[in-house]
Order: sequence, then C-alpha cells, then structure tokens
Amino acid sequence: MPKVYFVGAGPGDPELITLKGKKCLEEADCVVYAGSLVNPAVLDFAPSCATLVDSSSLSLEEIVGFMVSQVKAGKKVVRLHSGDPALYGAINEQIRELEKQSIEVEVVPGVSSVFAASARLKREYTIPGVSQTLVITRLAGKTPVPARERLSKLAQHQSSMAILLSTSMSKALQEELLAAFPPTTPCAVLYHVTWPDELILRGTLEELHSMISEHGLQRSAIVLVGDFLSSEGMRSYLYSGDRG
Repeated sequence: MPKVYFVGAGPGDPELITLKGKKCLEEADCVVYAGSLVNPAVLDFAPSCATLVDSSSLSLEEIVGFMVSQVKAGKKVVRLHSGDPALYGAINEQIRELEKQSIEVEVVPGVSSVFAASARLKREYTIPGVSQTLVITRLAGKTPVPARERLSKLAQHQSSMAILLSTSMSKALQEELLAAFPPTTPCAVLYHVTWPDELILRGTLEELHSMISEHGLQRSAIVLVGDFLSSEGMRSYLYSGDRG
C-alpha cells in the first residue's frame, strides 16, 4: 500500500523546496495542500493529471478521510504543508489518524520561513557574544500557549526570537516583548518572505505595532527580535588562528 508523504513546501520560493520534496510532488497522484499558505508555483511540480485539493476549508476528518480513500485506491498522496511541517503544521493529529488506519507515513522536511527570513536579512541568529539561543514561538490565539511559555517570560532571556502567527495581535505582541526587551531593541517584520510580493520592514521594538498596522499585516508574516539583527559580536572561535 502506498504511503502518505507529509512534505514541507518551503517558505514560498519554489526553488527552496528540497530535492526530495520536489520528487514527491513529481510522482504524486494526489496533493492535499495548505491553501493560500503554499505558493501556487510549488504545485506546478505535480503532474498535470494529479488531483489537487485545497485543505483550508476542510475538517481534520475530511482531510484524513480523503487521504485514506486515495491511498487505499493505490494512489501516492502528498500532504503539502508550508515551510517545515514540524513548525505549527498540526501534523501529529493527522498522522495519528492515518496510523489508526494502518497507513504508513513519511515526513519530508522543508525550509522554514524562520530561516528564509534570516537569509533574506543576511543575519545569523547565533552570534558569539550576542546570542547563542534562538526562541521560536507565537502568541496565544485560538491555539493556547502553556503559561510557562508566555511570550513575556521567554523574552526575559533576551535571546534571538522568531515569532510566527502573531501579527494580527501586534499591540499585544509589542507589549509582551517590551516587558523584557528595551524599546530600542532592533526588530524586523517579513511578510511572504521569498514570495514575489515579499515585504521587509525594519525598525525598533517601540515601532513594531505601528509598522505592522500601517501595512495591514494580519497573517503570513514573521517577526524577528533581538540584537542579532544589528550587533557584530565577537570573532567566532571557528576562525580563530589559535586552536590549541
């Protein structure tokens, strides 16, 4: 019986899908994709005869039921998620239901917008003497966040931060961050990073809410916060002449 392949589509640019992900799409009989979160150009890798299903309006039961029916009909199914499926992809519940049906699953990782964003800014999250930790998180919305992971608590470390799924709550986002970071802390907002309509905004934390609201960014944007955006830090030991 064929597998269901959970494939990371990457951040948007179709050239940023992995070779394995591209091969899965090229061989797919059916692609169930995450609606407008996936650049339509990525779907062009699928055969013209493949069935394409937008999952954005479907329930978990409908998505899983459709994939099960296709696999049992001998079809190769690709479940296409934006970025990397391991970050806010809600894949656990899908995999659990598929495994109840004795359907084998394989996950093919993808390039997250977290790393596409740092690449576009030509910055490193882990700079010696500045930050050696990256926190990837979100504000609580329809999906709750454990109290121990409240943004203001995580921000107390003043590590490099990448915040997803939160621009629709920009005022609360700014307030949570200002509870720990100085107002002059550099930040960046990247909308549709690597897409043709990409927008990159840079400023300080005290400007964050106004930057987001001025451009009407409600979704599909990532917020980066921390001194890694501007500080040069120390010379890395990796390039030190003295390794004794």
